[in-house]
Amino acid sequence: MRIGIDLGGTKIEGIALSGSGEIVTRLRLATPREYSESLDAVARLVEAIEHSVGARCSVGVGIPGAVTAAGLIKNANSTWLIGHPLGRDLETRLDRSIRLMNDANCFAISEAADGAGEGADVVFGVILGTGVGAGVVVGGRCLEGANRVAGEWGHNPLPWMSPDEYPGRHCYCGKLGCIETFLSGPAFERDFAERTGLSLASAAIGAASASDAAALEGMVLYRDRLARALASVVNVLDPDVIVLGGGMSNLPKLAESVGPMLETYVFSDSVTTRVVTNRHGDSSGVRGAAWLWPR
Repeated sequence: MRIGIDLGGTKIEGIALSGSGEIVTRLRLATPREYSESLDAVARLVEAIEHSVGARCSVGVGIPGAVTAAGLIKNANSTWLIGHPLGRDLETRLDRSIRLMNDANCFAISEAADGAGEGADVVFGVILGTGVGAGVVVGGRCLEGANRVAGEWGHNPLPWMSPDEYPGRHCYCGKLGCIETFLSGPAFERDFAERTGLSLASAAIGAASASDAAALEGMVLYRDRLARALASVVNVLDPDVIVLGGGMSNLPKLAESVGPMLETYVFSDSVTTRVVTNRHGDSSGVRGAAWLWPR
């Protein structure tokens, strides 16, 4: 039995996963916005899950950020984690080895193991949510990279910007025109509000696109921007499959529309890379954290 923990910015989710991939137990807590309290919350969650299943389990944790060579957290939008040795502190609290990995990597691991990318050699697992990130799995192994930033496509500039897009908005990372500033949920909603004067949630814009011209225009633009951004990934990585995850992946016909659009931008006479919607939904990240330990 394995425990997976998804340490998110607003909630901490934990599951016990059987060897066959079945979720046996699932629990959630609100995320405290303070480091030591977050440690306490994860420890309580693990204790509660182990009490539920009646066994001591391995623990994998998905985090919003990366782990440096020194074991410190960096690049986390949950800023109270930055600079802390989260893995070592959790190992002390839980009295066992812990495996940490970026939450987008966990998503990619889950979808490559038994999700929408199952059986593919190279899987690019995309998160389109409050932020934009991804994980890369090759031959069943997640690639973290020399700097622990493999898959951070959200902080590359949007390719082939039109004059009205250039130079793009300021990103919290300090750069201009990052993909995240175009494709995140808040960016999509802000762009729609600026064009129409209406403040709608992304899901409402997607639903309205079936009958409303302005909403449809917003969806068409979003799909084109996503196709451009993913084409740059195909030109470098050339994955077998791209799996879309995060809240924005639920926009109507997103994967089905973007897949054929890649041919417009990819440096190839044909594109066989599949763009698909995830299989495990919101559970993918926490499932991937559990799969950080061998089956």
